[in-house]
Amino acid sequence: MTSAADSPRPRAAVFDVDGTLVDTNYLHAVCWWEAFHQAGHRVAMTDIHHTVGMGSGRLLDRLLGEDRDHDGDESLNAAHKSLYATWFDRLPVLDGAAALLRALADRDWRIVLATSAQGSELAALRRAIGADDAILGATSADDVDASKPAPEPVEQALREADVPPARALFVGDTVWDVEAARKAGVGCVALLSGGIGRAELEEAGAIAVYRDPAALLAGLDDSPFARMERAG
Repeated sequence: MTSAADSPRPRAAVFDVDGTLVDTNYLHAVCWWEAFHQAGHRVAMTDIHHTVGMGSGRLLDRLLGEDRDHDGDESLNAAHKSLYATWFDRLPVLDGAAALLRALADRDWRIVLATSAQGSELAALRRAIGADDAILGATSADDVDASKPAPEPVEQALREADVPPARALFVGDTVWDVEAARKAGVGCVALLSGGIGRAELEEAGAIAVYRDPAALLAGLDDSPFARMERAG
C-alpha cells in the first residue's frame, strides 16, 4: 500500500493547532489579559479573543497600536508565555482531533501543523493531541518571517509536505487562518471550536464550516477532503 509520504500525487492537510485541535483560545485570551493587566494596560477580553491566532507582534499591534512604546513588548510576551506555560500539563485536546488526523493520514493525506506556537509550547500541544504517528511535520513562528494572516505559515507547511496549493486544504478556526490560506491559494475548512462565528468565517472565505474536529471526522466522506480525493 502506498503511504502518504511516498504517494505519487500527494495531498496535504495543513492544520492550525490552537482552537482547531486543542481547546486553548480562551486560555490564551485569559493569559494575555493578565499579562496586559500586570503591565497596566486595560484591554477588553473580547478584543483579545479576536486576535488569537495571530503572532504576538501582530496581536500587540492590533490591541495596543503600532505607535505604542515597543520597549514593553518583550516583557508582555514573557508574561503571557509564563502564564500559559502553567497549563502545559493539562491542555484540553478537542474531541476527535487525534482520530481526524489519523483518518486523513490513512487516506493518504500528508498532515502538517502550521502554528505560531514554538519550542516547549508546540511540544506541549503535540503531547496533548497525541497523534505524532499521523503527523508528517510542523511549522512554527521560528520558520517564517510573518505570522497569520500572512500566507507564509501555510506556504511553509506546503513546502514541508512537498505539495502544491491546489492539492492541499487548510483547517483552522479563525478569520486569520482563513485569510492566510486564501492568500496561499489553499481552500480553508473552518471549525467553530475557536469561538469565532460561522458568519465571520464564511465571510472571510471558508469553503466549509464544522462545529469541531469530531464533526468534521463524522462528515469526512461528504467534506472538501472527500471531494478532492474523488477529483484524483
